[in-house]
Amino acid sequence: MLSTNPIIGFIPTQDAARARTFYEDTLSLRFVSQDNFATVFDANGTMVRITNVGPFTPAAFTIFGWQSQNIEQDVADLTAKGVTFSRFDFLGQDHAGIWSAPGGAKVAWFTDPDGNTLSLSQH
Repeated sequence: MLSTNPIIGFIPTQDAARARTFYEDTLSLRFVSQDNFATVFDANGTMVRITNVGPFTPAAFTIFGWQSQNIEQDVADLTAKGVTFSRFDFLGQDHAGIWSAPGGAKVAWFTDPDGNTLSLSQH
């Protein structure tokens, strides 16, 4: 039933202006609209709603991510824009913060200004 419907991603924020700057300028998502409820972006055909929620505690896990064709280049590009990639003591990440999973996937994590965990993954 829903397999043919477009997906909408929701990401919470406490500060819509700060979130818009990050998602539009740093991550280069295409701005669509903004109202009192959300700032809307287009991420390659997927609607992403950065939703105004007020104070909240960010989840301790990834809430949104992107597939990458070249994770090393994407991490380098985002690092050059000021994004800091997360380090986890229990994972063997490389110098750029990329973890190579046993099955061959590669993953790198970072946070947005609200502390939401986002990721890049190459499969």
